[in-house]
Amino acid sequence: MIRIVIAEDQRMLLGALGSLLDLEEDMEVVGMARNGEEAVDLVKKHQPDICIMDIEMPSKTGLEAAEEMKDDPCKVIILTTFARAGYFERAQKAGVRGYLLKDSPSEDLAESIRQIMDGRRIYAPELVDIMYGKDANPLTEREVQVIELIAEGKTTKQISNQLYITPGTVRNYISIILDKLDVSNRIEAIARFKEKGWFK
Repeated sequence: MIRIVIAEDQRMLLGALGSLLDLEEDMEVVGMARNGEEAVDLVKKHQPDICIMDIEMPSKTGLEAAEEMKDDPCKVIILTTFARAGYFERAQKAGVRGYLLKDSPSEDLAESIRQIMDGRRIYAPELVDIMYGKDANPLTEREVQVIELIAEGKTTKQISNQLYITPGTVRNYISIILDKLDVSNRIEAIARFKEKGWFK
């Protein structure tokens, strides 16, 4: 029997996934979580074979939870609506065994779980296409630090204090970031960076 924990913040979808997988003769849902933090706790408690996780969840995302569970024998499958290169790359680094999209047919999920239990890795074909045609993050490591601090709501002065650089240098970095991302303000820069899946 394949023992499964599911983490999904949309209650209706969580219930539907649980019911679908429980219908499979060789599968049993042993825990259902509403966020990444609960998922990590349930995996420690129940020691399942598989943990299926959404990405964007409150308190801890599916990717953060997967990174935390990297050394756990439980195999992680990401089930998401987001086919983004940055997310996929991060999922691979976290040792995720499957990355599937929510609009796939439900029978594909059960079949993917069986194949992952047999040692295979299953990735949605759209992701492979995205990875081959993907945009590389144009920002340097320092520029990434600056945009991450902007996304946290930090002011120019706070960023300069945190990175030990002058406010003028911070403004220079911001103008380079806007130019590289082809946007006109900080809000658009954060949105573009997030849309590309480049936030760590």
